[in-house]
Amino acid sequence: MNYKVLLIDDEPSSLEGLMLWIDWEALGFDVCGTCSNGREGIEQMRRLQPDLVITDVNMPVMNGLEMVAAWRREEPEKIRFAILSGYSEFEYAQTAIRYGIHHYLLKPVFPEETAEELKAIHQELERNNRQLLMNQMASSETVAAGMKRVLLNKPGDQQLQEPPAGLPEGMDWWNVLLLQTVKELYAELRGRVAALIAEQQTMYLIDLEASSFAVVYGYGSRFPATAADVLAPLQQEYAGKPLLISLGAAGKSPLYLADSYRTAKEAGLHYFYRTPPVGLISYQEINNYPFNYHYDHIRLMDAILAPVNTLDPEGFRQAVDSAAHSFLEQHVAPEVVRKLVIHLMYQMIGLTPEGCELRGPFLPGSCDAAEMPHAMLNLTGLMKLLSTCGEACIELLVQVQRQGSHGIVQEINQYIGEHYRETLTIQKLAEIFYLHPVYLGQLLRKKNGIPFNEQLHTLRIEKAAALLRQSSLKLSEIADQVGYTNYGQFLKQFEKKMGSGPGQYRNTKS
Repeated sequence: MNYKVLLIDDEPSSLEGLMLWIDWEALGFDVCGTCSNGREGIEQMRRLQPDLVITDVNMPVMNGLEMVAAWRREEPEKIRFAILSGYSEFEYAQTAIRYGIHHYLLKPVFPEETAEELKAIHQELERNNRQLLMNQMASSETVAAGMKRVLLNKPGDQQLQEPPAGLPEGMDWWNVLLLQTVKELYAELRGRVAALIAEQQTMYLIDLEASSFAVVYGYGSRFPATAADVLAPLQQEYAGKPLLISLGAAGKSPLYLADSYRTAKEAGLHYFYRTPPVGLISYQEINNYPFNYHYDHIRLMDAILAPVNTLDPEGFRQAVDSAAHSFLEQHVAPEVVRKLVIHLMYQMIGLTPEGCELRGPFLPGSCDAAEMPHAMLNLTGLMKLLSTCGEACIELLVQVQRQGSHGIVQEINQYIGEHYRETLTIQKLAEIFYLHPVYLGQLLRKKNGIPFNEQLHTLRIEKAAALLRQSSLKLSEIADQVGYTNYGQFLKQFEKKMGSGPGQYRNTKS
């Protein structure tokens, strides 16, 4: 993973050197900010929460070591520090060690030496993260772990004939409330549920698979509250967000919780036909409404694939709408519909030419069924993915018919000529023109006679040469105008293409 780093130095040239000559991303860091003295540094640390701070020692207002001392009083261990100093400033080393600073970067900065030090710091951050994760895993609650074993118990398991120790007595019923969401919302939702049930003596939060968790609970005359009662605020708080809540069938003993969990999952499947998929579904509601597992899938596939083959987007949309209506009317099992739709998407993508890569929300991962967010994807969302995929395939097939490779290259060359100042890559161009990046690179080289990168550098240097002849702009301004954020790269490319540096070139042309 990448860690955030804050750079602090009162010398602009030093900051600029660190930014330009260190490949932060390759070393596992992202520069999240810069500033010029210790007081600003403390403010930036509070705001940006970096993992690493690299600071000069001698700075106005508040020097680097004073800043570290002040921060240690505020957040003793949260941020790591590295000192940036010259040879003459090593008298500060003893003070730095007292503050827990063991990393030094020498001025002037040499990229190779600095990279080695940063690699060591990155390894320390990785070790700390692993240790933190292990500590969190080790603190799992004993009762919740026992309840999970019961919840996942299989019929005939001889090891689980007794409830976990420590459960409250006097419960008339036990049940499972299952909550399912997306991974982006999982941590927030889990924390909210944990807070809501924190004071409930008979409720236990159990982590499950794929961004889902359960609240196992007992209730009776002594403890009348159910999980549905306690978690009722969630339905309003998360209205419009992807959250499914389903309730299983209650049992009179905790040993029946495996059945409660199975029926809660079964109830949750019925969200598939709810639009939008919100509210709480209980097993009692859906017990008498079974799904249909038999469907004429061959007829449906023919009806949907035919307009794709004939490049008829309107006919395709009508076929998808008809299929959705039929699924709903016949109450087809969600897993049957999902498998059929994924198979249809593979079939449609297979109709597109090799080397033409489709992109879009209909391709989670590599259109892998395992990557589809099954629980959260209802009939409406699934058919929308199918529609988007089919329409994209039709559009791509139409484009292939309308233009040959020569026309494509002309269009791409025109785009490069208009956008050479921007950050252009083969990957970006491939996304814009719906082509595979390897295929695109080969096509440009074949048609233009040179690789894409050389083509881009040549164009930029030609534009730079014209500006040198026609304007009085500074060299750095010209570099920026023709798309070089790295001035050193501009100098290197200019001399390579023109045989001399830009300054010498201007002098000879003036």
